[in-house]
Amino acid sequence: MRQYSADLTPPWKKPKPVPEVAADAGLVVEELSTGFCGAVIRCEKTAQGPTVTLEDRFGKQRVFPMEPRGFLLDGRPVTLVRPTQASAPVRPSRTASGSVAVPGARARVARAGRIYVEGRHDAELVERVWGDDLRIEGVVVEYLEGIDDLPGIVAEFAPGPDARLGILVDHLVPGSKESRIAAEVTSAHALVVGHPYIDVWEAVKPASVGIPGWPRVPRGQDWKTGVCRALGWPENTGAAWQRILNSVHSYKDLEPPLLGRVEELIDFVTLP
Repeated sequence: MRQYSADLTPPWKKPKPVPEVAADAGLVVEELSTGFCGAVIRCEKTAQGPTVTLEDRFGKQRVFPMEPRGFLLDGRPVTLVRPTQASAPVRPSRTASGSVAVPGARARVARAGRIYVEGRHDAELVERVWGDDLRIEGVVVEYLEGIDDLPGIVAEFAPGPDARLGILVDHLVPGSKESRIAAEVTSAHALVVGHPYIDVWEAVKPASVGIPGWPRVPRGQDWKTGVCRALGWPENTGAAWQRILNSVHSYKDLEPPLLGRVEELIDFVTLP
């Protein structure tokens, strides 16, 4: 007599096996049902089964059961298992932005949402301070050569609930050209914020650059060239920017108006 298995599920309907990965301290994973992304802090054995504690870049901790196929690693489902040897709790250090660092973190699969910044220098500064955070969150930053056609740029991107768009603008103050253009963006899934400085150079603290303050440049004169002249630097704005950028080592070297706006954009494109 032929013997039949108790499991009558057709082979094509059975879930494919996924790798088992040891939940070593510092491993960065995403919990499948909630989308919570963080580093493994500890594993514990409970009456209900093994659990893993994750900590995100803000220092928030959550405990999850270690269920089969319950997590994503580099965008692929895995089953977390307890390490063969107990790992000591990890106390992460801080990234350049002041967020909780995740040692050995790999870049998360890029989100559909984006952050646009006005200018190459702005993009380089954001990368210098928030680069580690952005890679963990899967946020891509792109620079705009200008915002004169910002409404058209937003319409072409077509932001939605699962693809939010954040835009960082220079000199966004009442009555400015930039503020009038920003007001034309009305999508609920796009956020336009800005700092009050004429150029992102000014968002770097003068003390960090080693100057007493950012000089006033007369109207009608190229601002960056005027700054170089007033400070006695060679009139090479590219070299001047490298000098400024190299003076930035963490969020402590930036002015609060820029810090707050970039954090606001990251939250906007990443939070549910």
